[in-house]
Amino acid sequence: MIIIDKNKRNILLFIAAIPLLYSIQGHAYQSPEGIMVAVSNPQTKDIKADDDFTVDDEDEIKVNDPFESFNRAIFKFNDELYTGVMKPIAIGYRAVIPEKARSSIKNFFTNLLAPVRVVNAALQLKGQDATNELVRFGVNTIIGFAGLLDVARDDFNIKIKKEDFGQTLGHYGMGSGPYLVLPLWGPSSVRDGFGLLVDGVYLDPVAYLDKTEDYLIVRFIDIETTISLDKDTYEAIKKDSLDPYIFIRNAYTQQRTGAVNK
Repeated sequence: MIIIDKNKRNILLFIAAIPLLYSIQGHAYQSPEGIMVAVSNPQTKDIKADDDFTVDDEDEIKVNDPFESFNRAIFKFNDELYTGVMKPIAIGYRAVIPEKARSSIKNFFTNLLAPVRVVNAALQLKGQDATNELVRFGVNTIIGFAGLLDVARDDFNIKIKKEDFGQTLGHYGMGSGPYLVLPLWGPSSVRDGFGLLVDGVYLDPVAYLDKTEDYLIVRFIDIETTISLDKDTYEAIKKDSLDPYIFIRNAYTQQRTGAVNK
């Protein structure tokens, strides 16, 4: 019964956040893409503006995008939210909090998500990767002051192994399904969107906070910390791409295909 309540709370929270952010911004739909693209979305944070993608890649990559009109509308909403609200806050955050402190905060949140990586590596029978993440979590939690320091990476060269439930589904043969752009999140797919829901509701420790306000505050700090540490990746994509929507769509599709097949 408790799990059901938490599931409902997080789903309602996601839905309720949309009108809230609309009211903060006052309007939407003016320029391209979104808040989490290559910035906060862990599935896309490795996308670079100088990756070799162009509009011509659309036919070559053959992205399944039957909802393009809807996706572009969400893309514009996300962009307005990012450029008008989240980025300015991150700039202010960057100005008052030293980079080392923000990096430590990000390390903490990365360490906190170890259950997502451990469980999904285990589900894919990647025993070495699951063990790797367990060791990282133990070392960083105990020696790294609850994960504020990434001792496992810096002192023991134990690098993070990124896994999520979308990759797990892909590992067992599920196709990505249609491409989707999610409100407040960015590029995804039917498979990866479902994977995001499973990871976020069941495996993310933050989802088990009792108070909705606490959940929102923690998530907001995590997002703003990530944006503040980013070197304007999204802005560079917008500047250098003929069509940022297609660039990000193709880059995301190729990156996720590589992640599933690794």
